[in-house]
Amino acid sequence: MTETPRKLGTTDEEWAGNGELLPELVAHLRENRTALRQEWATRITDAHLLSSMTAKEVFSEATSVYDNYVEVLETGSVEALQHYARDLSERIIPRGVETHEVVGIVLLLRDVLARSLFEKYHRDFSLLNRVLDAYEPAANRIANTVAVSFVEERERVIRQQQDAILELSTPVLQVRERLLILPIIGVLDTQRARQLTEQLLRGIRDHRAKVVVIDITGVPDVDEGVANSLVQTVDASRLMGAEVIITGLSSTIAQILVTIGVDLNKMRTVGDLQGGIEEAERQLGFKVTRHHDAQL
Repeated sequence: MTETPRKLGTTDEEWAGNGELLPELVAHLRENRTALRQEWATRITDAHLLSSMTAKEVFSEATSVYDNYVEVLETGSVEALQHYARDLSERIIPRGVETHEVVGIVLLLRDVLARSLFEKYHRDFSLLNRVLDAYEPAANRIANTVAVSFVEERERVIRQQQDAILELSTPVLQVRERLLILPIIGVLDTQRARQLTEQLLRGIRDHRAKVVVIDITGVPDVDEGVANSLVQTVDASRLMGAEVIITGLSSTIAQILVTIGVDLNKMRTVGDLQGGIEEAERQLGFKVTRHHDAQL
């Protein structure tokens, strides 16, 4: 005799009393699928949730969520619910849907279904209590699982966006063979300096670079941690076989480096980016010539 799987959100004792009620509950929700689904979609709109989506899109997602919701009540499969919740999150996060909206629509569905059960069983108060005792633990677990899955997916998307922004804000550019430029603009904190080093080392490896020009003209200030990170970047680049030239060093930053005791012998500096590129080309063995504008 095969053992009946335990339903979502129940203990052994609860399952012993709910085994017959949950299938009946699921059958009721399937029989009334059309009306309950429509009522839920209407309440979503009335509550101004998923406002970034059209009414047709809301109804489509409501249909999908409803069917998965009922299936989870029937099977108790947390894994299937988590997989579905991630898929749902991937679809709606790009539409600007917020976490409170997802939690709100799931709680609305729980309320719609609970009211339906109350209408069906209200003449038998004892049976109604047993039905709700079977339904509520599973419904609460579903709501929690969907919310957690959405938050996790949203955090993953945010991390990807942050990485993309950092990637764009510190581009490693190949000027010519074996020569890279890393122009840095904006505030340079320890986290960004660490990410900068990782990008630069990847660029050195991918392009087999021998010289790198790091231009910090657009960096307003640095602290001791960032200054030490720059020194570490220079050291790591040398280990990868590339020399580093720092350009755009302001008098303020230079004084800070001296004050905090940075070993300037480890940092090769040139006044501006153009001069840094010319110095890099000389190191690479290219002939450097300056072109002056023709006089009219």
